[in-house]
Amino acid sequence: MKPWCKAGIGAGFLLTVLGVAQAQAEERDLYLFAQWAGDHQTRPFRQMLVDARVYGVVPIHQLLRSASDWRLCRAEPFAVAPASQWPAVRSTLLLLKTLGDQGVLKRYEVVSAYRNPVLNRCAGGAMGSAHTRAFAVDLLLPDWADPTPLCSFWQAHGKDWNMGLGRYPSGRIHIDTAGYRTWGGDFSTGSSFCAPAVAGKAQAR
Repeated sequence: MKPWCKAGIGAGFLLTVLGVAQAQAEERDLYLFAQWAGDHQTRPFRQMLVDARVYGVVPIHQLLRSASDWRLCRAEPFAVAPASQWPAVRSTLLLLKTLGDQGVLKRYEVVSAYRNPVLNRCAGGAMGSAHTRAFAVDLLLPDWADPTPLCSFWQAHGKDWNMGLGRYPSGRIHIDTAGYRTWGGDFSTGSSFCAPAVAGKAQAR
C-alpha cells in the first residue's frame, strides 16, 4: 500500500465557509505531500513557478492538490498539471497574487486544482471542466471572510483577466482564467452571488 493511502495521516479541522457549516477533513498536508513528492517529479514545475515569480503565491502542497474525492476515486492526492497548461497556471497564480495584493483575498486555502479527466469524471466534475483543460482552483475562505470584494473585482476587472468565478453549494469558490463568466448554486449565471444582469448557463466545475 502506498504511504498516502494509510488512514489517519494529517489533522482534520472544521471550517465554516461563507456562513455554511461543513466538515473538511483535509488530510493532504505537508507530511502527506512530502511522501508523495518523493515518488513524483515536481522539480520542473517548481522551477517554472520560480521563473515566473509566482512560487509561494499558493503553498505548493495546496497548489498540487487534486480532487477532494481522490480516496473515493482511488486516485492520487496530488497531481502536476501537464506542461501544456503551465501558461494557464501562471495566469491563474498572477490573478491570485493580484487579489492578495489588493486585499480582495486575504486568507484562503486551495483544496483542488488540476484534475486529470478520469478523476474529474469520478469526482463529479463537468465535462470540459477548467480543472482539466486549463488551470482552475477551488478554495475555501475562513468563516469571517466577506466574499463581496471578490465579486466586485470580477465585475470591474474580470474581463481583463478572462476570469471565471463561481461558488458551489458546498461554499467552495472556483477561480480560473479560462473565460469571463460566473455561476452559482445551480451552476447557472443567474444564481451567481455576483447577481449579473444577464442569466445563462456556465460550464464551470
